[in-house]
Amino acid sequence: MTGRPAGVGQLLEVTDLRVTYGGVVAVDDVSLHVAEGEVVGLIGPNGAGKSSFIDGLTGYLPRRGGHVEFEGRSLDGLATYAVARRGLVRTFQSVELFDDLTVEENLLVAAERPRLVTMLRDLVLPSRPEGVDDVAWARMLCELDDVAHRYPQELSHGQRKLVGVARALAQRPRLVLMDEPAAGLDTEESLAFGRRLRSLPGHGVSVLLVDHDMGLVLSVCDRIVVIDFGKVIASGTPEEIRADEAVIAAYLGGVDARH
Repeated sequence: MTGRPAGVGQLLEVTDLRVTYGGVVAVDDVSLHVAEGEVVGLIGPNGAGKSSFIDGLTGYLPRRGGHVEFEGRSLDGLATYAVARRGLVRTFQSVELFDDLTVEENLLVAAERPRLVTMLRDLVLPSRPEGVDDVAWARMLCELDDVAHRYPQELSHGQRKLVGVARALAQRPRLVLMDEPAAGLDTEESLAFGRRLRSLPGHGVSVLLVDHDMGLVLSVCDRIVVIDFGKVIASGTPEEIRADEAVIAAYLGGVDARH
């Protein structure tokens, strides 16, 4: 794993992001960056504001302040679909798949980018579905080829979570924001998922990872940002985060968590 200083090969730059629910501040002027080729972790206790940060960043919640740039271009005011089309996509904690579609078909739905001219052409001259190559690539990265023609109800929980990740990858993003992708996975599934996640930068996909699995986050991330009560309390390499007293107190549960 390789740390990269701020400003070098930057993909995502978030400055003073603020999200509120009425009078409650969920995300309080949080800043972070993700460089090209990095896997960055975002951790914190339950209710710290992690998912609200992802929702505000991607436009699923309105931002009350702050600025977001992706590949040097502002994302401020863009709709969620426009953010995804720029190459910044996300997964969700709850994996909602189309139960009447196979794994392959679920991925094709995500990969397709319908345009009026394409739909009119296909009415007259049906063609190969758009995104087939992207779906094959996503299946390969998530090792889903063996279950491509199964339906979601035939999959294990871990396989369903992988389909959720593959659905994001089928859009060929530059950066994927993963919200609790390892939730519910057993130890073996989590280790296998970590290996797949760590391989993504080699395929041109950087990662911002939100997860409660500390073993996963500490083992795969180049840098980690820690938030508590909506504020950044620490940022650094996994080794620095393990030794940070504020993190130990807020998240890891005491000094013994270092051992």
